[in-house]
Amino acid sequence: MPELELFNKSPRRLLILDGEELVGAKQNRIVNTTIIVEANATTVIPVSCVEAGRWSYKGERFHSEERIMSAELRAMKSRQVHDSIRASGEFRSNQQAIWQGIDEKARRMDAVSPSMAMSEIYEKQVSSLREYTTQFRLVKDQTGAIFAINGRVVGMDSFGKPETFSKVFNKLVGSYALDAIDWLNPEKERKVEKAQVAAFLEGCKGARVESRPSVGLGTDCRLESDGLTGFALVLDGQVLHLSAFAGNGEGGQRRRVARMERFSVRSKNRV
Repeated sequence: MPELELFNKSPRRLLILDGEELVGAKQNRIVNTTIIVEANATTVIPVSCVEAGRWSYKGERFHSEERIMSAELRAMKSRQVHDSIRASGEFRSNQQAIWQGIDEKARRMDAVSPSMAMSEIYEKQVSSLREYTTQFRLVKDQTGAIFAINGRVVGMDSFGKPETFSKVFNKLVGSYALDAIDWLNPEKERKVEKAQVAAFLEGCKGARVESRPSVGLGTDCRLESDGLTGFALVLDGQVLHLSAFAGNGEGGQRRRVARMERFSVRSKNRV
């Protein structure tokens, strides 16, 4: 079953990010949507397998390796989960499509492993990813970022508080950087224009919104328009996490190295 039972032993609420990788048990998994779990509570969370060829235990427990699925695959999964919620009310992905996406990326990036694990792609690119993460710096009161690759806005992640964003910043940069490494197109290696960033933000504001109870606490809001897909987790009138992705994946020839630009998203209100 594409679910895990999670018991939060902490006296504080637990925030689990969309695309966060959980390593262990019989297969490595990623979380299908951002979830907040009540303190000292048990919640069944929806997951997807990211290791197609392993069906035996490495250990009975899962742990986090501080990795988030690449932005390209998160965008694909976001659309799949939205379709599943509409059809059945369940936060499920298309498992075969997830495996296929990982397989294609692993082959392009020379990271094929016996179990076709997503983790092998990150481990193969660990040096390059470290180079990216060391080049990006947080600014004061920053709550999110818009990311662009090859002169094109590809996505945004924003959080309710600067403290939350600072804790996940490097993981998010790694998520987008993995696509940057994968997508080099020398003809498109240029800076993103501010007008593109403004247009993307306007698209987020104008997107259609479908709201339902979240898996854990709060409300899950699915965003969709002709130009983007995404979601937001809202609790007590505040957006805890908003993810939005450009509507189409990067096409054309893919190579090994690419430039990635970032425009800081700042908020005095810390929504």
